[in-house]
Amino acid sequence: MLLLHRTALRRRCVSPFSSTICLRKARLHASPRLSKQEPPKETKSKDPRLSNISTDLIEDEFAVLKSSYQVPKYPIILAHGLLGFDELRLGGANLPGIEYWYGITQALAAKGVEVITSAVPPSGSIERRAGKLAEAIEERARGKAVNIIAGLDSRYMISRLQPPNVKVLSLTTIATPHRGSSFADYLFTQIGMTNIPKIYKAMEYFGLETGAFSQLTREYMASSFNPRTPDVEGIRYYSYGAQFEPHFLSVFRKSHDVIAQIEGANDGMVSVESSRWGDYKGTLNHVSHLDLINWSNRLRWYFWELTGKKKKNFNAIAFYLSIADMLAKEGL
Repeated sequence: MLLLHRTALRRRCVSPFSSTICLRKARLHASPRLSKQEPPKETKSKDPRLSNISTDLIEDEFAVLKSSYQVPKYPIILAHGLLGFDELRLGGANLPGIEYWYGITQALAAKGVEVITSAVPPSGSIERRAGKLAEAIEERARGKAVNIIAGLDSRYMISRLQPPNVKVLSLTTIATPHRGSSFADYLFTQIGMTNIPKIYKAMEYFGLETGAFSQLTREYMASSFNPRTPDVEGIRYYSYGAQFEPHFLSVFRKSHDVIAQIEGANDGMVSVESSRWGDYKGTLNHVSHLDLINWSNRLRWYFWELTGKKKKNFNAIAFYLSIADMLAKEGL
């Protein structure tokens, strides 16, 4: 059949020029490797890092301090997250302590914002931290309505405890794992369920509570915490997320990669998707989990000054002042 097809093509050639064209056509029909094929259909990437790239990135909005910020009517409560603290004194009472909210409380106060910091058990369960937070607000706010910048313990306090002497107007969460963390899942898998009680026992020997860790898994948040901790009507919920790409020596390199493969963009500890809650204000780009409390920011800014580098895309102090400004504009 192939030979007859070639013969038929040659018969239609009436000049040397047309003969050349016909022979080329014959080769195309003869060789399946050269025959025209349908272009391959484009397939969507399965990589979650590409599937949920944020469309509301915040690039340089909090790079520098503005000339003025509005002051909210009511106090702001700053409450640290897991393994946090109010002030850490490693050198005893005679040496300066390490502040969790380094420079942030001073900057807010300098602008006229009434700010209250609250210490809760660093690794206690959400329920226990929520109880201590309620006590601290009741004691220090003295009946004033408050705006809270905190995390899951605040959500639980507002929704489940509803302390009668604490009036909350708003809750702003920043890189909070509202849907858990795949890195917590990974750690439990790596450690193994049979070894977890031993680790817990060792931590408890040094005075550390262990209730918080299992509550960071995605399963716990999806099946237990979120269903029984609904938002309260009349309270405003705001949230921010963060994402960055760690360098080779970053302490977040492993955790970032684990989370990126499963959840997508993240700040080294919490994914952007897990951070979304209520009125999502945006994703801080090129910002790690430590940048958010101004720790790594100090070293970074010092390095920029030494090298003469101009690019400063995130200033934690400007960020928290802007949250205060946002609350003021909302009448809070």
